[in-house]
Amino acid sequence: MLRATLNEAMKDAMRQKDQRALSTVRLILAALKDRDISARGNGNPAGIGDDEILAMLQAMVKQRRESIALYEQGGRLELAQQEQEEIEVIERFLPAQMTEAEIEQAVSATMAEIGAQNLKDMGRLMAALKERYAGRMDLARAGALAKKHLA
Repeated sequence: MLRATLNEAMKDAMRQKDQRALSTVRLILAALKDRDISARGNGNPAGIGDDEILAMLQAMVKQRRESIALYEQGGRLELAQQEQEEIEVIERFLPAQMTEAEIEQAVSATMAEIGAQNLKDMGRLMAALKERYAGRMDLARAGALAKKHLA
């Protein structure tokens, strides 16, 4: 389903002559194609699923945020602006992100559910959070909150 949405977004960007959106969606589709080829080599002829596509999109956003910080440090504000525009395009395809309070509540509920009590349970907790909230939760924030609760 996400593949069809991406292809339609590319067509819409072409029709509207939105160069930033078009180039960003093409980057997404190229990365998706690379992942599909890799998945086929690992015995998955259908390519990657929507959950893996969402993870890929989140990684792309994270990468661009890191680039923005570096560009701003280097005084390259035009490149930082370009990265920010790409983030806005990529986020169109991601589900609404959870707020800090929602992440806190999800971490607490999952900890209680799986019986996580100390840092040794961190791996199980993060795996459960990733499975349940893939694409909607910033796992870096959740990890920091979980570490605080488990310490």
